[in-house]
Amino acid sequence: MDLFVTAEINKPKKLIYKQNLFPINNLKIIFREIRDYFAGNVTGITRDEKIAQNIMRLLFCKIYDEKNTQDEQLVNFANRPNETLQEFEKRIFALFEKVKNQYADIFEIDEEIEIQAADLSFIISKMENYSILNADRDIIADAFEELISTSFRGGEGQFFTPRNVVQMMIDVLQPASGERIIDPACGSGGFIAHILQYLIKNKASNYYISGIDKDLFLSKLAKIYLTILGESEYHIFCENSLENPANWKPETQAQIQLGTFDLILANPPFGAKIPVIGKNLLKQYELGHFWVENNNLNGITSNKARWILTKDLREKQPPQILFIERIIQLLKEGGRAGIVLPEGVFGNPSDRYIWEYVKQYCSILGIVSLSQETFQPSTHTKTSVVFLEKKPNNRSQVFMAIAKNVGHDKNGKPTFKFNKDGTYILDNNGNKILDDDTPEIAQNFIKFLKGNLEEESTLGFFVSVEETDNHIYIPEVYKPEVKQRLAEIKKSGLYDLVKIGDLVEKGILQIKRGNEIGSKYYGTGDVPFVRTTDIVNWEIKINPVKSVSEEIYQQYKKQQDVRENDILFVNDGTFLIGRCAIVTENDTKCIIQSHLRKIRVLKPDELNPFYLFYLLNSNIVQKQIEMLTFVQATLSTLGNRIMDLELPIHKNKKETEKIANEIEMIIQLKKQLKQQARKIIEDSL
Repeated sequence: MDLFVTAEINKPKKLIYKQNLFPINNLKIIFREIRDYFAGNVTGITRDEKIAQNIMRLLFCKIYDEKNTQDEQLVNFANRPNETLQEFEKRIFALFEKVKNQYADIFEIDEEIEIQAADLSFIISKMENYSILNADRDIIADAFEELISTSFRGGEGQFFTPRNVVQMMIDVLQPASGERIIDPACGSGGFIAHILQYLIKNKASNYYISGIDKDLFLSKLAKIYLTILGESEYHIFCENSLENPANWKPETQAQIQLGTFDLILANPPFGAKIPVIGKNLLKQYELGHFWVENNNLNGITSNKARWILTKDLREKQPPQILFIERIIQLLKEGGRAGIVLPEGVFGNPSDRYIWEYVKQYCSILGIVSLSQETFQPSTHTKTSVVFLEKKPNNRSQVFMAIAKNVGHDKNGKPTFKFNKDGTYILDNNGNKILDDDTPEIAQNFIKFLKGNLEEESTLGFFVSVEETDNHIYIPEVYKPEVKQRLAEIKKSGLYDLVKIGDLVEKGILQIKRGNEIGSKYYGTGDVPFVRTTDIVNWEIKINPVKSVSEEIYQQYKKQQDVRENDILFVNDGTFLIGRCAIVTENDTKCIIQSHLRKIRVLKPDELNPFYLFYLLNSNIVQKQIEMLTFVQATLSTLGNRIMDLELPIHKNKKETEKIANEIEMIIQLKKQLKQQARKIIEDSL
């Protein structure tokens, strides 16, 4: 289509005055249309990031024009009848020059609108009749977040926190008038923007909102976001929050001091691949040093520290760990914080010193475990949110909750609540309801803080501080229904609850780990290499593609020593943990993977291996396995917590023999069927 024809299509029939603008209610749709237009029609600007930058430049032209135009005056951010493309382009470019002067902290002096006149005419036509300043803030926030989330993803461990998680954190910690608030890893300003909306909605006053981010462009995005929402008194600084504050720019030092903030919400960048290094940085932090476990504890509930700080400095540390300390440093006494962290921090044995540090300065108000879909499709890392109060030993209980549903699936598509018959559950207006646990969790958390949480569920329960003395803060470990069921089993008097670790200690059981042999040996022979995916329906499934040579088998034969009636148990691997199979005489010649544990009964007179197999597959033990499975980054693992599994061993020997015989019969039938199937294949043509 000819450029001039295109321009004619975009021209309004009459001039547009400010008083004729009406509030926008579909900004998200307009952004999508503009982005699609860029992708399909604009030469040289097809990358989402570049598209977003130009849309933001135009948004500021729109905002500046609205702020500086009287009701009876013509708006500049518009097409006009009887105007050439050259005149239109000159007017818009002149408007952007004024914008750059007004917002010099956001736009560089040499920045330009990188759009040809005809395309610029079309894009402006999509917004020219609307008022941004009079639009509902929720609509603006929703549209802005979609625009930036599709344009800027996951650089250096930075991921945009889903809006419902942000809202849950705000609802729990309740920002108020007169408070100093900061996000020291503010990114594009999502937390700050939603806090601002909350404060305005609740008619708060005299608050101070600030943010820091080391990424210049993201810090500019935060300024853009707040400006679009109508905030002019923002305090956003481009700094490394983890740097010594004495090295910050003077204007930052004047506004941001340690120990002065009432409230902090943050989702700091995380990942072992982006460690903080350097003596000058690390020496500021207690968590930049090594801690050693205290081996002189006399009891589980001892008041002595479980971990002791040393003078030895680390060479590097993941940023999220140092951010925990910096956030606590920024808080004033009595201040509150909500921090999104990878789940490994909450349960890894090697990270437990972190909680020793935290508890020296803070009380842990609560932990909310988020589903693995929360940050998908950006990252598969499972996260939780910790809520802190800078008052040590101020609480006797810790709130916990598990958000199994977060309103979207692994592809980021919305998920909705269903009735049992498969139909959607609708609200009073006939709309589908998002399948999102976070609003109810926030309500339960508030009830807990007020001391009136009566009904406990996975969406809200509490544990005593003493129960967390081992520094494990994963809510799944403390599921109330599992603890209640174990208590009922014990109370019945029919069973002895015995930990696997105790059976190992008494020499009744032996547990050994398999080995990794390297994929280069796959397919080199006929000896099965048994992996986690090969444990199916109580059987060992043979995958010829992964079989290895006799030479490799001989290397591991003595070390692994797989025997008949050994139990192969999946100890690591997402969605597979807890599966197990009994080794038959047909399966002894194999090598087992390192993610499997070989469990052998050494004293079958005291514990029948088939009865043990039954116990491992029982509902109560499987629920415990689910409880004790931690996610380290993206890999699920039970680890050595297999030793903490409690087995309900029936006190009646006849009952245990009966069950063991039934299980053994099933295993024998499976073995026979397998042999018959193998014979049929071997005898075939």
